[in-house]
Amino acid sequence: MKTEKISEKYSCVATCPMRNVIAHFANKWSMLLLVILDEFGVMRFNELSRAIPDISPKVLSGHLKTLESVGLVKRILYAEVPPRTEYELTELGKSLIPILNQLSEWGKQNLKTVTRNLKNSQ
Repeated sequence: MKTEKISEKYSCVATCPMRNVIAHFANKWSMLLLVILDEFGVMRFNELSRAIPDISPKVLSGHLKTLESVGLVKRILYAEVPPRTEYELTELGKSLIPILNQLSEWGKQNLKTVTRNLKNSQ
């Protein structure tokens, strides 16, 4: 009985926030991009790429497109030669920052314990 309620609650993509909304930005690159854009404001693609040197341009581009498609990031394209593209948080994206800051704070407080547990489990 309890399992049926749980399954019903989380099985429908359209009504489950964890599957429908959070899945679009709940990964290491997207959350990091959001925090960087919050800290530094408007940034160009190459600036973001330099800020996260271990992300490939293809992956960076894909995550920025996803964040734009869900309304967390705004892409501004300037018709110049050469073309210039800038990225910034939308109001919706800014509303997520306090939650990401809380997650970061939790990570700071628990990093040693989590790391130790991972080592012990291997």
